[in-house]
Amino acid sequence: MSRLFGTDGVRGLANGLLTAELALQLAQAAAVVLGHDRNSSGSRPRAVLARDPRASGEFIAAAVEAGLSSSGIDVYDAGVLPTPAAAYLVADLDADFGVMISASHNPAPDNGIKFFARGGQKLPDDVEDAIEAQMSKEAVRPTGPDVGRIQRFSDAEDRYIVHLLRTLPHRLDGLTVVLDCANGAASGCSPQLFKDAGADLIVIGADPDGLNINDGVGSTHLGPLKEAVVKYGADLGIAHDGDADRCLAVDHEGNEVDGDQIMAILAVALKKAGKLKDDVLVATVMSNLGLKIALRDAGITILETAVGDRYVLEGMRDGGYNLGGEQSGHVIFSDHATTGDGLLTGLQLAAQVALTGKPLKELATVMTKLPQVLINVKGVDRSRVGSSDVLAQAVAAAEAALGDTGRVLLRPSGTEPVVRVMVEAADEETAQSIGEHLAQVVRTELALELASN
Repeated sequence: MSRLFGTDGVRGLANGLLTAELALQLAQAAAVVLGHDRNSSGSRPRAVLARDPRASGEFIAAAVEAGLSSSGIDVYDAGVLPTPAAAYLVADLDADFGVMISASHNPAPDNGIKFFARGGQKLPDDVEDAIEAQMSKEAVRPTGPDVGRIQRFSDAEDRYIVHLLRTLPHRLDGLTVVLDCANGAASGCSPQLFKDAGADLIVIGADPDGLNINDGVGSTHLGPLKEAVVKYGADLGIAHDGDADRCLAVDHEGNEVDGDQIMAILAVALKKAGKLKDDVLVATVMSNLGLKIALRDAGITILETAVGDRYVLEGMRDGGYNLGGEQSGHVIFSDHATTGDGLLTGLQLAAQVALTGKPLKELATVMTKLPQVLINVKGVDRSRVGSSDVLAQAVAAAEAALGDTGRVLLRPSGTEPVVRVMVEAADEETAQSIGEHLAQVVRTELALELASN
């Protein structure tokens, strides 16, 4: 059987893969592994639960709360809040673990369940495997006064907002900001946060109805944000995704500022303030080569990891570094958060605009993005990517042609039969030409090898 947990918890079609019965079982298993097995206080273990505003989140949350409380866990229901808020509140309450119900940037019919360990930390694979194994065992079923209780975590949002405001290096007074909340989990707290920080706000995508999350708005659909920034003459725009663990931005002219540019701006700012640990930024192999060049010139080293924010987090923890992230806008400030936080990222970025008095467009020139072409080659044997001599020779030839003006990355997808071909070059035409050539080599070579087996 395939592993139930994916790269970011258990995710799938609500009432398809992700049923109320599965949610109940997961909760009962997590109650043992994350609660009873790790709690030595003698009191009932405690868990924080939050969700994004998807309609299915209501029944999934009810199932999770039933599973936890029936297993002797006290549940603090924080309601609709961002994923990073849930992680923060686990630590702030000193709870045993947390549960977030969300499918992030996925469409409304999907949903997911992810867990945080004590301190708001993401779970390593072995702990997820232990929860999955526990699902086949008898559930813990206390009776009488030992059953768990469910209570509303009434000041959850306030605690989170106050925490973020304390991280501000400079207030946002005088800045006009357009905020796109993706009709998601940040629709309530993000506007309040930026208002409390002093910004003049125009808010879009903050009317969730349970079905419109990520629907044409948010970080995966920047068109409405770009239009609003230009229309209202705003200084910048900030876009979240459905669970608000990521942030992308738009400058005053409507140009996108992606995760690499955001990390460049913030890394340089932290280094200047003497707060960038060991002058290192942790980023994935998919970050633009322009980021590495820009930070090298600024005296900052990039530590590269595999794709995925969990690998960025591992790299940060292993080296004790305090800034990392992905091109997609997952940015992690380990001094203030245990996971990517789109509200924190947007707040820090806007603060740099206010602090320096420079437009976001000018700040973003700290790095020059090299043209990047990404081609997904479908229907091939992704397992052969690392063993094909023909592919290795084609990549070596491409790298030799590019020299130090670009790079090539061939990567099998971790979730689908796809090989991703990424090429960066000094100009778009070269990147496209080399990318298409390598994609054809992948298509031909892996298809031939697949057919011969």
